[in-house]
Amino acid sequence: MQFFHNSYVSIILSSIAVYLFIILAIRLFGKKELSQLSVFDLVFILLISNAVQNAMVLGDNTLFGGLAAALSLFIMNFILKRLQFKFPKFGRLIQGDAIMLVYHGKIIPSHLRMAGITEEEVMQAVREHGVALLSDVDLAVLEVDGNISVLSNDFKKRTNRRRKAHKVLAEQN
Repeated sequence: MQFFHNSYVSIILSSIAVYLFIILAIRLFGKKELSQLSVFDLVFILLISNAVQNAMVLGDNTLFGGLAAALSLFIMNFILKRLQFKFPKFGRLIQGDAIMLVYHGKIIPSHLRMAGITEEEVMQAVREHGVALLSDVDLAVLEVDGNISVLSNDFKKRTNRRRKAHKVLAEQN
């Protein structure tokens, strides 16, 4: 039990606990918060990092205390990434699933409510993807990373043109 009373072991365990708490909090409060940071979001992230810093290093402001905290965060991140890769169900539990927001030009209100996204935010993403009208959107999806992917009728046309071009090039070779 003397092992757990070592200050560096305590820093490592505290850092891991804070890391897992932040992941859980982000998961509970929504992935939309990750997609585009507003000034408020940036200030919030900076304040959160400052608020949990002392909890991670337990008042040890030495170089080794900071390195122990940073190393434990890197290792924990590596382990979680490996677990997500090896166990896809675990990955979905941590990150959630993509949410379809628009299907064949129609917004799905229940999915918007579930994702905590407004129609205006969807329209902004549609415009950012170069699509003028919602009716031209085949599919818009809130991805697990918080970004909104938009596939439109224009995308189909460009994809078909590329396929035809590839087919012509393949036939020439």
